[in-house]
Amino acid sequence: MEKIRRHIVFYGSVQGVGFRYRAYHAANRFGVTGYVKNLPDFSVEAELEGTEKDIDSVIIEIEKSPYITIERMKVEKLPLIGDRSFEIRD
Repeated sequence: MEKIRRHIVFYGSVQGVGFRYRAYHAANRFGVTGYVKNLPDFSVEAELEGTEKDIDSVIIEIEKSPYITIERMKVEKLPLIGDRSFEIRD
């Protein structure tokens, strides 16, 4: 399957609820690379690189948390970078 890269900003109840740690573990589980970080406006930014199916699986895994509520997402396509891991950024 072809890899893609997406820049996604998540809005809703996404900070202070374990979002970044859940994203980190889900990304590692599905072999997705990139990063996740909190933004000053209380949204969360992520860049995810992997197959479309694996990226969707990461988002679904994040949404399974009873503490996280994603109200909307702003998604942009990006060129592949080829990073080797997924990290939590400050």
